[in-house]
Amino acid sequence: MLLQLRYFNISMNLILGEKMNKELVERIKANPKYKELVTKRSSFAIKLAVFMLVVYYGFILTIAFNKEVFANTVGDSIITIAIPIGASIIILAFITTVIYVIRANGEFEDLEMSIKNDVKDIL
Repeated sequence: MLLQLRYFNISMNLILGEKMNKELVERIKANPKYKELVTKRSSFAIKLAVFMLVVYYGFILTIAFNKEVFANTVGDSIITIAIPIGASIIILAFITTVIYVIRANGEFEDLEMSIKNDVKDIL
């Protein structure tokens, strides 16, 4: 009996929560700040992704079609210049991630908090 009652309470909470969530989702979608957030975040992420793809595939295509560019050695060692450039691309990927995180925790987070404050009465 207790298990059935608990199941009923959970079911009612899910039903009421689903109704409330639909209303909340509709209010958030209608908010112009949400549209601004989605637009800014998407365009920024796409720009960073395209930048990294150009850098990475530029490196790969240069190796594939113009090997002589990276055949030079670094100083008197046996290491070719491709090794430090490849490592630099990996470091650049980390830097790109840090740039996104900084902007996400700054500008995007501020927009999110503003949206949450606009729909606080539903929560």
